[in-house]
Amino acid sequence: MTLRSEAFLDEVKERGEYGSRPEAQRAARVVLALLGAHLVGEVRAGLAARLPEDFALILLNPLQSAEPLSSERFVRATAAWIEGATEQTAAWDVSAVLSTVADAAGDELLAQILLQLPAGYDLLFGHPQPI
Repeated sequence: MTLRSEAFLDEVKERGEYGSRPEAQRAARVVLALLGAHLVGEVRAGLAARLPEDFALILLNPLQSAEPLSSERFVRATAAWIEGATEQTAAWDVSAVLSTVADAAGDELLAQILLQLPAGYDLLFGHPQPI
C-alpha cells in the first residue's frame, strides 16, 4: 500500500521537526535521490512501489554515484545538496526521511535494502542491526 504524498511529508516533517512541509519535501527529495543511486533492481522497484508517486520517481531517477557511499559520506553528500545544511542538520534530515522510508518499506523489504548498502545505514534508517 502506498502512502499519499501529504501523509509521507507530514511524517517526515514531524520526525525532522521542520517548520514547514516544503522544508520536509526538500530533505525528502535529496535523501531519496541519493538513496536511489545505491539501490538496484527489484529492491529499488519494490521500495518505489511503496512510496508516493512523486517520491518514487525521484528514487527511480537518482543522482548518479560513482561508488556506494559509506553512511558518513551519504550524510556529507546530503549536506552538500541542501543549501545551508551542516553535517549535523543533514544527519537529522537523513534520519527523518529514512526512518519514514523504513516504516513504508516494512521489515522484510528494509532487510533487503540494507543488504545493498554499506555497513552503518541501519542506524540512518533508525533500525540498528545486531552485530
